[in-house]
Amino acid sequence: MALSSSLFSGISGLGTLGSAMQIIGDNIANVNTVGFKSSTYSFQDLLSQNMATRSGGAQVGRGAAIGDITSSFEQGSFESTNSPTDLAIGGNGFFTVKETDSDRLFYTRAGNFSFNKEGYLVNPEGYIVQGWAIDNNGEDEGTITDTLLSSFTSSPDATGDIEVITNVDSDGLDGSAGADTSLATAWDGTADPPLATTAYEYHSTLKIYDSLGSSHDISVYFDKADTASTYEYIVTCNPDEDKRAAGTVDGSGLMARGTITFTAGTGEISAYSMDILSEAGVVTARDEAVPADLTDGHFCFDAQFIDGGVAQSIELDFGIRYDGAAWAPASLATSSFASASKTVYQASDGYGAGDLQEFSVDVDGVITGTYSNGELIPLYRVALAKFTNDQGLYKEGGNLYSETRESGQAITNKPGTNGLGNIAPNSLEQSNVDIATEFVKMITTQRGFQANSKMITVTDQMLSELIAMKR
Repeated sequence: MALSSSLFSGISGLGTLGSAMQIIGDNIANVNTVGFKSSTYSFQDLLSQNMATRSGGAQVGRGAAIGDITSSFEQGSFESTNSPTDLAIGGNGFFTVKETDSDRLFYTRAGNFSFNKEGYLVNPEGYIVQGWAIDNNGEDEGTITDTLLSSFTSSPDATGDIEVITNVDSDGLDGSAGADTSLATAWDGTADPPLATTAYEYHSTLKIYDSLGSSHDISVYFDKADTASTYEYIVTCNPDEDKRAAGTVDGSGLMARGTITFTAGTGEISAYSMDILSEAGVVTARDEAVPADLTDGHFCFDAQFIDGGVAQSIELDFGIRYDGAAWAPASLATSSFASASKTVYQASDGYGAGDLQEFSVDVDGVITGTYSNGELIPLYRVALAKFTNDQGLYKEGGNLYSETRESGQAITNKPGTNGLGNIAPNSLEQSNVDIATEFVKMITTQRGFQANSKMITVTDQMLSELIAMKR
């Protein structure tokens, strides 16, 4: 009789269902594990045993076994956090991390990262997040490398462009009180103030920076010229900060002069001229017909604020640009309407040195530093990887996977490209374990286990009856 075979069939069922319960237990145990992917299983029957019947040959099964265990890589829900280094992947892909002092790479969906004391972006086990360094143009550099926060200071950038958009009153008066006295003539770098308030109609002041990051005030003074449609202007700085020449002379702080011509009847700027001045009073005329005198269609003047340094060339934009044939006004340009003189808009580039205050991560994985000087500097881009066969990945523990021959090699690219998901900052992907599903599986597994144990009990009783036949 095949009673012993039925015993072993029951035992195989107990073993198989016990393994299934182990998988269920692992899923439930990791219900709160960040980035955890639940496992599912399938059963298969064992090789059947041939036996003879009245109708010929037949087969009888010999029990069950675990056929396969697979991971479910379905997206888990996101939990919002207060940490900018908590990252989640919306879509396909894995973060790439590297073991310290090793070139071995691992992959994870758990994005609970932080910066360690050396400035590396790491996971809780100390594995370093991989990404691309970003150059000054915002482009990725080379291949993926350790994400290391080393730029805690933003270097200063000297001002190279200022924009001054004003309206100067078309009914304004000639402040010089005489056609033979210009603003440049009225300026006296040895006086305090260098220019009397009665000598000009209006002025606008803005801040610029030198190559060391020190700030300086640049003032542009306007005054009605002796013709109805022309204003003269001068560009000045604090005479004590003017280092263009040794000593202090009357021309200290006076860097440029010129005129602005407006179209009669419309008040729109049609042209302007510029002469640059040295501290000693030497005048160099700028000519729009000479390409070397223009930068991007604008005149430039020279400023020097550092002893022994070189002069910095600063582009002056009144909202009009020479296009090679004529002066073309922009949509926002200096004007001369019959209203009070005022500054419509002013701006300058450049900035002083700054300290890193905080950082953020964009959906494309770019880590951007925010500095005290107002600069936003891209530092690194977090890399994502994908595999041809996710099921072929090997679980290493600690929410880590490693590639195998079955998974294929990692394909690394920017977030949001090549089928990879985007980055969700200030978020963590939660476990995708469904408690309700696991409990249902637990019930069915438990009942199956009971049924198999009952079969062993009944087979034991049948064997007892068989043995009892011999008394």
